[in-house]
Amino acid sequence: MNNALDGILVVSIEQAVAAPYAASRLADAGARVIKIERPEGDFARGYDRTARNQSAYFVWLNRGKESIALDFKAPDDRDLLHRLIGQADVFIQNLAPGAAARAGFGSAELRKKHPRLITCDISGYGDSGPYRDMRAYDLLVQAESGLCEVTGTPDGPGRVGVSVCDIACGMASHAAILEALYHRERSGEGRAINASLFAGMADWMNVPYLQEVYGGKAPERAGLHHPSIAPYGAYGTDDGKEVVIAIQNQREWRRLCDDVLQKPGLADHLDFHDNVARVDNRPALDREIDAVFTALTRDEIVARLLDAKIAYGAVNSVADFAAHPQLQKVEVETPEGTVVMIAPPARIDDTDPQLGPVPALDEHGTAIRVEFAS
Repeated sequence: MNNALDGILVVSIEQAVAAPYAASRLADAGARVIKIERPEGDFARGYDRTARNQSAYFVWLNRGKESIALDFKAPDDRDLLHRLIGQADVFIQNLAPGAAARAGFGSAELRKKHPRLITCDISGYGDSGPYRDMRAYDLLVQAESGLCEVTGTPDGPGRVGVSVCDIACGMASHAAILEALYHRERSGEGRAINASLFAGMADWMNVPYLQEVYGGKAPERAGLHHPSIAPYGAYGTDDGKEVVIAIQNQREWRRLCDDVLQKPGLADHLDFHDNVARVDNRPALDREIDAVFTALTRDEIVARLLDAKIAYGAVNSVADFAAHPQLQKVEVETPEGTVVMIAPPARIDDTDPQLGPVPALDEHGTAIRVEFAS
């Protein structure tokens, strides 16, 4: 079991995705994470009922945590939360803008009282600027950040099919907390971290941003094709299946032409001789590829790609992905029984991960109240 953060106490007033994501990764590494929920619970508990009658989001993001339900307006609960934070190493919150400070748990005041405390405030747009008080959820930020404009097909923009803005923010928050723990190990001082959904996705949007600002043109929506590299995308075959190919350099381009398309002269054609030319002449390029691919079955194309050492992949359904031979899974206990979910992406010392159970609402409330009674 990964116990790198054994002995670290994390108190997290959290809901939805971004903060629970960051806290769950700390729990995976052995930290004790106490999840503070409203009396009615994290609203993500009610997103769906697909994972053994529980929310898939909640099961994914809350393994290995303890749950206590607190009412901040009740003096006893407010005092208990102050005692919890007073002993914590890390305090995370992603309440509505300004809500934590109004309840008496603003990070600046907390760090004055507890200089070793690491605070992480997660919001939609950050703690400054004209949007600071705006509520934000994943799809709203996908739209605001321009992500939707570069996602989809030429016919219209699209939403990325997972909560990518929340996840980007959660990942950045997790990394910043680990950096702050290392900083405290050397200096003895905590740090104040501020992360937002918008800033997390803005970082991921650097390439379209730079292309727009310095090149004068953002990448066009290209569906299952890369907007800046060609050929890099999905092509149909004779049996109605699709295969995605990726050409990253001129050596691969020449092998594709010579060995897969079996058109040796194509590699040096003026319209296709380098990546810029291929992107500029993508329709003509796609016609050359389609003429070969649609005359062969997927298996025949794959055999040629393998021989030519060209990277390729299948356009899988989620059902195909769930049965993928490369997919690593792990069992997690929940209040409604065992759930088999996808394992964390990084393996440590080549050992199988062991994730803690998903808590029921206020499952640990009584024990935590006793432990932190004074």
